[in-house]
Amino acid sequence: MAISRAQLAKELEPGLNALFGMEYDRYEGQHAEIYTTESSDRAFEEEVMLSGFGAAPTKAEGSNISYDDANEAYTARYNHETLALAFSITEEAIEDNLYDRLGSRYTKALARSMAHSKQVKAAAVLNNAFTAGASAGGDGVALCASNHPLTNGGTLDNVSAADLNETSLEDALINIAGFVDERGLKVALRGVKMIIPRQLQFVAQRILNTELRVGTSDNDINAVKSMGMLPGGYAVNDFLTDPDAFFVLTDAPRGFIHFERTPLSTNMEADFDTGNMRFKARERYSFGFSDPRCVFGSPGV
Repeated sequence: MAISRAQLAKELEPGLNALFGMEYDRYEGQHAEIYTTESSDRAFEEEVMLSGFGAAPTKAEGSNISYDDANEAYTARYNHETLALAFSITEEAIEDNLYDRLGSRYTKALARSMAHSKQVKAAAVLNNAFTAGASAGGDGVALCASNHPLTNGGTLDNVSAADLNETSLEDALINIAGFVDERGLKVALRGVKMIIPRQLQFVAQRILNTELRVGTSDNDINAVKSMGMLPGGYAVNDFLTDPDAFFVLTDAPRGFIHFERTPLSTNMEADFDTGNMRFKARERYSFGFSDPRCVFGSPGV
């Protein structure tokens, strides 16, 4: 349905001083704190987790050497979604007003809507991180879970239930350092950045940036800061919905990926039959993760 003069009555009146409501700043680009962006030229992308070899056994003198098999563990799939939004303005509304008072203003609103949806899509991976089925990765388990299946028969645990404080953050970093690969071999990963909702920004600031420990009268140093842990500090994501959930990102090489299939594009054209001017914005992308070792999360308590 086109925007008509009846919907814009006040804008057509003489003596109008100002229009407001679409000039707010917006939260934009927060997904870049989490995801590595890559381009795609396919309908979907797949990434395969490979299972290497187990620990090398001791070979007795004169005995045969042991052979091991390498297999594919699972496949992570990224299905690109198309997001699009449009509006149109009647020919009469354009005739009775200046183009830049309508078209330019509402195209900015269109861009704002597209940017908002992108951040919601990006944050959804973390918002659903603890929900079985909602954010299942290639291994069929939620992003943050205690039962990621390994090909050696064991499991990987990248979740805890604790509010953000000095102890829970230290426990998360300790657990990350203990991650193993698909065959149970230790992998050298570390926490690099914390992603938090806006409700925890003051807690994170005190934990990460004070010289001494928080909440104690002891003159102990802040171990997280003095040891150079979490070199990326923390980033607030305003689209996280759980006020006490927090996530520690690791330096796993294939973690959170944002595939850009078609960049944001805009178009405008006149409709021959109605004379209405139509405006459209469209893009295609996907957000997801390949290796659950890319994060350690807690939903809080």
